[in-house]
Amino acid sequence: MKYTKKLPAVGTEFFTDLRRKNGYYVDKTGLISELLRSPATVTLFTRPRRFGKTLNMTMLKSFFEIGMDPTLFDGLAVSEETELCARYMGKHPVIFVTMKDIEGDNFKTACRIAANKISREASRFGFLRTSSALTEKQKEQYEELCSWDMDPDTLAGSLGNLCYFLEKHYGQKVVLLIDEYDVPLQKAFYGGYYDEMVQLIRSLFSQTLKTNDSLELAVLTGCLRISRESIFTGMNNLRVLAVSDARCGSYFGFTDGEVREMLEYYSLSERYEAVRNWYDGYRFGEAEVYCPWDVINYVDLLLANPTAQPGNYWANSSGNDVIRSFVQKLDMSVASGEMEALVAGDAVMKEIRQELTYREMYDSAENIWSLLYMTGYLTKRGGADGKKLPLMIPNMEIRDIFTTQIMDLFKERVSQDGMMVREFCGALLAGDAGKAETLLGKYLSMTVSIRDTFARRNLKENFYHGILLGILGYKGDWYVTSNYETGDGYGDILIEPKEVSPGIIIEVKYAHDGDLEKGAELALEQIEKRRYDEKLREDGVEKVLKYGIACYKKQCKVALKQ
Repeated sequence: MKYTKKLPAVGTEFFTDLRRKNGYYVDKTGLISELLRSPATVTLFTRPRRFGKTLNMTMLKSFFEIGMDPTLFDGLAVSEETELCARYMGKHPVIFVTMKDIEGDNFKTACRIAANKISREASRFGFLRTSSALTEKQKEQYEELCSWDMDPDTLAGSLGNLCYFLEKHYGQKVVLLIDEYDVPLQKAFYGGYYDEMVQLIRSLFSQTLKTNDSLELAVLTGCLRISRESIFTGMNNLRVLAVSDARCGSYFGFTDGEVREMLEYYSLSERYEAVRNWYDGYRFGEAEVYCPWDVINYVDLLLANPTAQPGNYWANSSGNDVIRSFVQKLDMSVASGEMEALVAGDAVMKEIRQELTYREMYDSAENIWSLLYMTGYLTKRGGADGKKLPLMIPNMEIRDIFTTQIMDLFKERVSQDGMMVREFCGALLAGDAGKAETLLGKYLSMTVSIRDTFARRNLKENFYHGILLGILGYKGDWYVTSNYETGDGYGDILIEPKEVSPGIIIEVKYAHDGDLEKGAELALEQIEKRRYDEKLREDGVEKVLKYGIACYKKQCKVALKQ
């Protein structure tokens, strides 16, 4: 089938552009009726990054704003609710502010950026300068809101005042949309001015959301649910819909049906299993969803190359410091079993704190469990046990992030033990398989084991392959090649001497049944059968040591053939 709708550009955030350019849109307009039927005036949605928060916010703006184009919603779910559309569509002034770029080296700089953002939004309503509904004093106050150098007091009252002026002009209450509300706090925490920013945001929200009779509806989005005592003090009209809440669960992210429909539309249905294994598995309330950022990235790649393999898109769109902090803080002697369970695709029961402050987030591994859950690195699977939730890694992409960070930490530990590296490499060079096996076993005890059914066989082997490369990488006078082409295939590891000495071939197997002897022998047979030593022979290396290494959990077997 020849498709007519364009796949939206990766990262598309503007509903109007998407609809006007005939882009493929996954219909989330049911969110509008959900919000309007709620008794809450202020709703906060917390979702991980790249799950369509901003696109939903621009969709809300396009629906409510006076002067909007009603044809943008033709054929969408909300258009079927004619009474709701007649009452609300295009009937309200809308204020839209994104806070995602409010940052700086100091509080003054961050304030200036915040003032800039709000002043630009206020300037959209230039007609207020001549509005007969405003007094001269109010017009002067509006003019202050258009200034890029608002002082903190003016900034704190800016959105509340703008709501009031717009209601006076139109005679209609205001819809207020604040996107990425928590980003200024995150940036301030790392920038060293957290207390000042908390005070500003608390004052801004209090004056805008707490006692604002000009509000019809306010919607906030963010990644984290910041402690009510921190910035939402006394705000009784706030409804928080976090990742664990059953309400509105399917409106952020793609459902399985929506992914199937997209793949079918672009004639890519045969790639469904790959998409599901890599990008599904997130659970918001009772809804299981895919990460839209990943799905669109991969579909875009498949349209150019139908045989392309899945990749880490969400993971590579931002830093993964939270995983690194988590791995570092865990006492591996005590908690390695929990890490192994996660990597294995099993659930770990943990008590989750839904509200944190940035100061608390990295205080302990226990708090980081909560942070991992709220930011999408872990998801709920199954029912709660009292206050504890069953947490697990949602999919192959996130599992790869965990194993990468585990491997990085392992390499750091290896680099600190030069004596052990020299002993292991010396044993390989001397053909001492027994000593190499003992030392490799010690290395395996330093990291988590792979005992999973979550990963395919080759991915398990890749993990142990990575451990060996992490060790061999610190042998500066060896030329080490991974997945090299030679003979009749691709060998795992080839070590070519820079001076006259034996060359080394290593093939790694994962012994699923625990039979290490058999696994090592199969590895040696593969070296022989596929002539993995051919490259070394062609380079004039006369003596080649062939090692078959089998691993199972933290056990290993090293077999040698010369």
